[in-house]
Amino acid sequence: MTEEEFDAFYAAAFPRLTGQLYAFTGDLGEAQDVVQEAFVRAWDRRRKLVADEAPEAWVRTVAMRLAVSRWRRAKRWLELMRGTPPPEPAPGPGPERTALVAALRLLPEPQRRAIVLHHLCDFSVEQVASETGAPVGTIKVRLSRGRAALAKHLTVDEAEEPAWREGGRVG
Repeated sequence: MTEEEFDAFYAAAFPRLTGQLYAFTGDLGEAQDVVQEAFVRAWDRRRKLVADEAPEAWVRTVAMRLAVSRWRRAKRWLELMRGTPPPEPAPGPGPERTALVAALRLLPEPQRRAIVLHHLCDFSVEQVASETGAPVGTIKVRLSRGRAALAKHLTVDEAEEPAWREGGRVG
């Protein structure tokens, strides 16, 4: 089968085979995928297809087998997933993390961004400046003021124990 003959065969048979596989699978996208894959495999053996005298039947058989194989793989995957217990829920943030986030929200955005980039993302002062487009000196001021503000928000008066300390001093 020449390339031109194969192209004509493909143009004539693809819609028909897709319709047949759609009826078989119930999924048009899946039908198109398996028929396309079957034609790719047919291309590799196009010279032998002429000798078979039933190239469309060969492509249909390959497409059906591909569809069944995909269905079996999906079924096995579902069985495995059903047999696997769901993962344990991840614990939420601790009280210290919650207090830090609440305190960060009280800072002006430029200070908060500088603090987060420098202390939580481990950026150098120069990297923070590059990221924000601010001069290095400005970043140093934002970090200094931000740390001072955080210290005020996170400092606890010993007379009033916060709920996150869970009943006592952290020693």
